[in-house]
Amino acid sequence: MKITAKMVKELRDKTGAGMMDCKKALLESGGDEEKALAWLRQKGLSKAQKRAGKTASEGMIGSYIHMNGKIGVLVEINCETDFVAKSDKFQEFAKNIAMQIAASSPQYISPKDIPEEVLEKEKEIYVNQAKEEGKPENIIPRIVEGKLKKFYKEVCLLEQPYIRDDSLTIQDLLNELVSVLGEKIVIRRFVRFEVGEKLD
Repeated sequence: MKITAKMVKELRDKTGAGMMDCKKALLESGGDEEKALAWLRQKGLSKAQKRAGKTASEGMIGSYIHMNGKIGVLVEINCETDFVAKSDKFQEFAKNIAMQIAASSPQYISPKDIPEEVLEKEKEIYVNQAKEEGKPENIIPRIVEGKLKKFYKEVCLLEQPYIRDDSLTIQDLLNELVSVLGEKIVIRRFVRFEVGEKLD
């Protein structure tokens, strides 16, 4: 199939990836845009893994205020250079992540940040539920695993579906940004305030 400049431009507009990467993705996927998107996402993941050992000591604090000042979010996002930290794409990403946190109220950045005692308590609840429902012992571990994945999507920022496009997780979004900007990028920490919420 002939890959036209229009097809390349449309894919580039959707992903922000380089022209050559978009062209290659379309060639690799026979002009199928969905497959090309998946190819670019995979490329982003491998680029993200290559950058994992780098130091991300630059960055910015993203912020978002919602509902007439009733919800506020601050999020620190790190990258390798001040140049990338000042780029429009990086700043837009920081704003989108702050909006995500305001809307979806995650408690942790990734599953590895969940304290062991919290995980154990969740597992115990799922095991007891499965037993009460009369599920066979041999399938209970699979049930628990499935429920844990759902739990991660609720409480872990990187596992959550992106509020603007639920076919992507925040991890996918992060990988795509790493692919486009070519630097290690880390969501380091965040805080979410809500007027009237109870404090522990």
